[in-house]
Amino acid sequence: MAISPPSDRLPSSEVCSLVNALAQAIDRHTRQVSDTFGLTSAQAIALRELPEPRTLRELARRMHCEASNATFVADRLEALGLLERRAHPTDRRAKLLHLTPAGASLRKRVVKRLGTDSPVSRLSDDEQATLTALLRRAVAEN
Repeated sequence: MAISPPSDRLPSSEVCSLVNALAQAIDRHTRQVSDTFGLTSAQAIALRELPEPRTLRELARRMHCEASNATFVADRLEALGLLERRAHPTDRRAKLLHLTPAGASLRKRVVKRLGTDSPVSRLSDDEQATLTALLRRAVAEN
């Protein structure tokens, strides 16, 4: 016997549609912010994801992209004088991405602007925490 979902529960397709709409709104906001700093949205995201030194593999994971894409973005940020690659202290094969002073300064401004008027900033702190927990559960790998 099949059990119908409660009538107050959103169908899965509507949840997916709303998540997609949120992702698109966040993408639009990120593009607007990055444009004001003369960056691509990928560069702004990379700066956001570099609060501390990370390997390219870690950056790619946090950016949800392929390592080759993160490498391209890091190359551009390095060419702009915003980051530098340094030897990893424990892994001879890896490099750590470190923001330069200019990169750290720009990161601070980008992160502040990304948090201003973003679709998620419309939610209270408690709502953001709840949404974060729910999204982590939804994307958790088995």
